[in-house]
Amino acid sequence: MAELPEFEKRIGHSFTEKRLLEQAFTHRSYLNENREAGREHNERLEFLGDAVLELVVTEFLYSKYPEKPEGDLTAYRAALVNTQSIADAAGKLGMNEFLYLSRGEARDTGRARQIILANAFEALIGAIYLDSGYEDAKKFIAEQLFHKTDDVVSKRLWQDAKSRFQELSQEKHGITPAYKLLDQTGPDHDKRFVVGAYIGKEKVATGEGRAKQEAEQDAAQKALVAKGW
Repeated sequence: MAELPEFEKRIGHSFTEKRLLEQAFTHRSYLNENREAGREHNERLEFLGDAVLELVVTEFLYSKYPEKPEGDLTAYRAALVNTQSIADAAGKLGMNEFLYLSRGEARDTGRARQIILANAFEALIGAIYLDSGYEDAKKFIAEQLFHKTDDVVSKRLWQDAKSRFQELSQEKHGITPAYKLLDQTGPDHDKRFVVGAYIGKEKVATGEGRAKQEAEQDAAQKALVAKGW
């Protein structure tokens, strides 16, 4: 696993409290296998970082779009800070290389890893905020997310993936997409659903999730990418 000082260089922030950075990358599952004295998992930092992220993005959008109503601003914010958006930002920073995970979680890919990355990204924001304050956290968020805003607005990415996929499928093919359950596994309290997104008879993409609706959204998002929309 890569060393954390390398990550500090990558983001241009040297932590005074190194334990905060370590905590940001520590998934709860890691502590089940490695009971190190004094080490904490990242869920409290994630809780804090989520609030800081929402405030920073809200402040930015409020200033950038003075004529937009509250409903539009809420939709833009949701698109900028959703799991996929921030997991993508975490991926571009190479955060995968630094995660402390159990052996089981380390094998996870797809949606499960996306969620872990998104949570670590929020925890990192919380860690920066505690280590050096709001302005440094704001600077980090601005560098990682604000450049996405014009695309979010111009490409209507603030619509949920299923709505966007339906709109574009009807526009380009004259067909309303359909979703088909392909597989479901696991006990009742931890189901995993696999769903296919279809345009006519063509299976464009498959998605997965812990609920059918979540799997359909994942499939629609992947279908948009597959179609280059």
